[in-house]
Amino acid sequence: MSGFVEKPEPVEVPGLTHLHTGKVRDLYRNGAGELVMVASDRMSAYDWVLPTEIPDKGRVLTQLSLWWFDQLSDLAPNHVLSTELPAGAPADWAGRTLICKSLDMVPVECVARGYLTGSGLVEYDASRTVCGLALPEGLTDGSELPAPIFTPATKAAVGDHDENVSYEEVARQVGAETAAQLRQATLAVYARARDIARERGIILADTKFEFGFEGGTLVLADEVLTPDSSRFWPADQWQPGRAQPSYDKQFVRDWLTSPASGWDRRSEQPPPALPREIVDATRAKYLEAYELLTGMSWSDSF
Repeated sequence: MSGFVEKPEPVEVPGLTHLHTGKVRDLYRNGAGELVMVASDRMSAYDWVLPTEIPDKGRVLTQLSLWWFDQLSDLAPNHVLSTELPAGAPADWAGRTLICKSLDMVPVECVARGYLTGSGLVEYDASRTVCGLALPEGLTDGSELPAPIFTPATKAAVGDHDENVSYEEVARQVGAETAAQLRQATLAVYARARDIARERGIILADTKFEFGFEGGTLVLADEVLTPDSSRFWPADQWQPGRAQPSYDKQFVRDWLTSPASGWDRRSEQPPPALPREIVDATRAKYLEAYELLTGMSWSDSF
């Protein structure tokens, strides 16, 4: 069993219809048929939405996504129409709300990996492959891959786990032409972002994107290149053969699986609340990632 430890009630706003409460985002539709996406401060880990929020997290995800959309605009159009707050929306929605195009979403998590870790490492250790792609011998946790690879996954509901799938399976699900478009776009966007991050002293180990179609045009959607959807490592501390320090929610995952949490992730018990020091340290990591990547001070932004 997994999912929400405490599922929140959706905020009611005149003129908006609530569509979905996700792990982090709440989705609405306005009277013009556009999507209104609100990034909360919820934190998810190990298929659970935790009972403790990380202050400002939703704003960091939104503002960082907007910055990245600007950096990538020549490679892929995106779904953002406006950042204007809907009339009647609560003040807390400021900075965390996007008005977006309603797209025909592709049911695939488009993952790019430039380094070996996480579920990719588990598969590699068992078969020397990741999503069926053969990799050379001798790689270890944190190794840079010979070239970035496209390793798609199925999109899971809240409480379920995304499952890695082969490129052939994606082609079977969405068609060969769309699969090729997804792979090309994913690797092109990853390469651009990897180079930008590297200039700022950050390794972009892997990341996942979501795409949808507007007519026949492939459009980048949802969040992009945030600490929730990516693994960011400090380049000056990179050392293959061990778990890497990170600017992402791996910090929370590590605490949850440590003796300090008292939680057994293999049990059906929900995870515990995060202690204040973990909340503060996680917030600091998200803000540090934002500031290092964008070159802007968070205090000057909000």
